[in-house]
Amino acid sequence: MKVGLFFGSFNPVHSGHLIIAGYMANFTLLDQVWFVVSPHNPLKTKSGLANMYDRLEMVRLATEESTNIRVSDIEFRLPQPSYTIDTLTHLREKYPEHEFHLIMGSDNLASLKKWKNAELILRDYKLMVYPRPGYSAAEFAEHPSVTFTQTPLMELSATFIRNAIHEGKSVRFFVPDKVLEFIESKSLYR
Repeated sequence: MKVGLFFGSFNPVHSGHLIIAGYMANFTLLDQVWFVVSPHNPLKTKSGLANMYDRLEMVRLATEESTNIRVSDIEFRLPQPSYTIDTLTHLREKYPEHEFHLIMGSDNLASLKKWKNAELILRDYKLMVYPRPGYSAAEFAEHPSVTFTQTPLMELSATFIRNAIHEGKSVRFFVPDKVLEFIESKSLYR
């Protein structure tokens, strides 16, 4: 099975993430998409990061009715901070029957050279890239491991959602109803 791995903090998961995952699971060669919730991205600060179990639960709530989108907490059991290459190696050993593809935005592709063992990622895995406003990854246009998709362009960000909640604004329609209920019940991002 071809599985797309969509790594992220998902702080919180929002409609943009779900549209990207839905596109990848239904309009590309992928059979499934797994949201891989990262406890802590080594290239990001921890401040403002909701508890990893709360973020995992929000992704579960957002995807529970999907048949081809799943949630993974694999990085919760690996050394932190989590490095993508280490998670990929672990998943490949644990699920040798799957062919793993990395789902990433063109913003992440543009900074891929900063990642641990980026050359191994490009050598050993396929990358499914969705567009992000203001980011060009032209240097990878001809790379055999990189596929640029026609995923709808998303300008929605988790930072926007967190700031809106903090300011007391409604984020209804920006996040699934069950996720919004969870955020409100835990008073997250206030």
